[in-house]
Amino acid sequence: MPLTKRRRAMLLATGVMLPLPVLAGCSSDDDGPAPPAAWDIASAPRTATSGTGTLRWALDTAPTTLNAFQKTADTGTQRIAGAVLPSLYTLDARGRPQRNGDYLTDADVTSSDPKQVVVYKLNPKAVWSDGRPIGAEDFQAQWRALRGTDEAYGTARNAGYDRIAKIEPGDKEHEVKVTFAKPYTDWRSLFTPLYPKSVMGNPAVFTAPATKGLAVGAGPFMVREVSDGSVTLVRNPRWWGDRARLSRLVFQAVPAEKRDEALIAGRLDLAEVDRATARRIRATAPDKRAAGTGQGSSAPGKAGAPEPSTGGREASGAEGGATGDTGKATGDTDKNRSRTRALSRFTLRKALDSAYTQLALNGTKGPLADERVRRAVARAIDRKALAKLVLKPMGLPSEPLGNHLLMAGQPGYKDHSGALGDPDTNAAQSLLADAGWRAGDAGRQKALDGKTDDRGRRHSAPTATATDPATGGATDPATDSASGTASQSASGTASASATNTERPSGAAPAAGDAGRSGRLGEAAVVRKKGRPLVLRFVLPDDRTAAPLSTVGERIARMLEKIGVRTEITKVPSESYFRDHIATGDYDLALYSWPASAYPATDGRPIYAKPQPAADGSLVVEQNYTRVGTDQIDQFFDQALSELDSGASRSLVSRADSRIWAAAGSIPLYQRPQLIAMRKGLVNAGAFGFATPRYQDIGFRR
Repeated sequence: MPLTKRRRAMLLATGVMLPLPVLAGCSSDDDGPAPPAAWDIASAPRTATSGTGTLRWALDTAPTTLNAFQKTADTGTQRIAGAVLPSLYTLDARGRPQRNGDYLTDADVTSSDPKQVVVYKLNPKAVWSDGRPIGAEDFQAQWRALRGTDEAYGTARNAGYDRIAKIEPGDKEHEVKVTFAKPYTDWRSLFTPLYPKSVMGNPAVFTAPATKGLAVGAGPFMVREVSDGSVTLVRNPRWWGDRARLSRLVFQAVPAEKRDEALIAGRLDLAEVDRATARRIRATAPDKRAAGTGQGSSAPGKAGAPEPSTGGREASGAEGGATGDTGKATGDTDKNRSRTRALSRFTLRKALDSAYTQLALNGTKGPLADERVRRAVARAIDRKALAKLVLKPMGLPSEPLGNHLLMAGQPGYKDHSGALGDPDTNAAQSLLADAGWRAGDAGRQKALDGKTDDRGRRHSAPTATATDPATGGATDPATDSASGTASQSASGTASASATNTERPSGAAPAAGDAGRSGRLGEAAVVRKKGRPLVLRFVLPDDRTAAPLSTVGERIARMLEKIGVRTEITKVPSESYFRDHIATGDYDLALYSWPASAYPATDGRPIYAKPQPAADGSLVVEQNYTRVGTDQIDQFFDQALSELDSGASRSLVSRADSRIWAAAGSIPLYQRPQLIAMRKGLVNAGAFGFATPRYQDIGFRR
């Protein structure tokens, strides 16, 4: 499956918002409350909203297509599709598929022998904006376009559609009967979004650019205008469901580094922001005791949900000038006060994102081609410390992620990191030794630690001094507590806006240090046939990727403890994925993957064993670590064809255990999702896994 732009954007871990689900519909199995910080929205009944108004919602970039199945589709495309097209199934806060009653009165597997048959019972009121009822011909056109047999469509995704044998009208009116050639456990993932036959039946329309718009839809909104940098939606007059509370919904392209200025200028109402902007918004809250720890979260549709107070006072702007520079200092202070007043119009909503950051180990070549070396690297990593470093400053749960395929709270989630083993320096060193990598004179180095040699040079063991991503200050290795102010230490996230210009003593090498480690004596570096073990650690280099640099430097220090040196190389973010991750030009890397409600379908291409092509190249699909096994593939294949949900989850669980054991990808933490939201806006915020119910979003009366 080729990589969509949406997934490509996630690799940069710059805080994009993912397509999310609706919070209505039937309950599924594994009922229970969502885990802490699963979402954080300002919930209010529809009747409490004004029933009018325009919402300006930030996107990273203007979408190049309005077709979510095109290769260039991104998060903007997904957002717009969610508001203007049918979603037969959406997701709740725990990432569980929910039947969308606006489009389906029922859907179920009616037969599994000899073929799997699913019958969709459509809402009789469901019509396209041109008045035509939604029907079997729309399902047929989408299947034919996405099944992968017509190159004119060039689709980014055909998973599941390629398993369908035929689609026909059902036995009753408003029914669609889908017969599968192969059993498919994730059938609920299909036909969401559903496009009209006028789009799917014509390759030219299917591949049309976003500027052509979308003439026909079937959601609470419809596309009115696509201009340079924005897409404007208005109410759909033929919408049969709850009337949209907003008059207009404008998706505006504003790069992440310009979000704070756009908020201050009053050009946005809802935007995902970086840590620095989040910190400034928190600093405007009057009550420090309610610093936005998710206490204001509530399920949609429940009245009286408290809005979170986002506190923590922090000095804003300049702290005064030198003697004789009073005028400039006063001017700077006035400017910063004005900016603070502007940001006080917003609240901060935060949750654990439906995406996770991983350490990728390239298993194609070099030392990491040896599984023992990968496992040694993995066992040197203290994932709990890294999760705490990133998540705790924002008041989010700081447990490391224990699963590649499911997020905490999803049905079937289990921590399988035990298949790899707990962090253990001795075990890691033993694995390296078993692979032939040994310290040349480790005993002498240990004896020298803390002493002075005959040339007056002091030797010391590697320290754990770190840089906190929230403050840029040194942290205590035992407590990870930042030396900055309380308000500063409460504001870290995976979307930093500034890179530390100084590294404390003990920091890992920065770009240009060529992997030199001033604290790690040469004798302590493990060697094989005289060659030191040095790994090239590639990281993106821009303000929004600064937290990855901090995490990368902490990982480098952890690896020093087992005698592994790293050469940190920082590259432009725009070429990070294209020129390094996708091509395999790295040993170690940090990037993020979006989570999925359908792990058997979406996880397979990420972890499938690379296969040789006819020309001798390696077909990796989305497995950019190039690490895979036949057994992992077999578990995925069996899970895809298992219609019993419990049995399918068990197979996915077994696949995850094997992925951990292969040590190509080490999940670290779910990313924080930080949302700046204009006060008075309701039924919006940090959605986490949950799909927005666009018709309920509005402004308080």
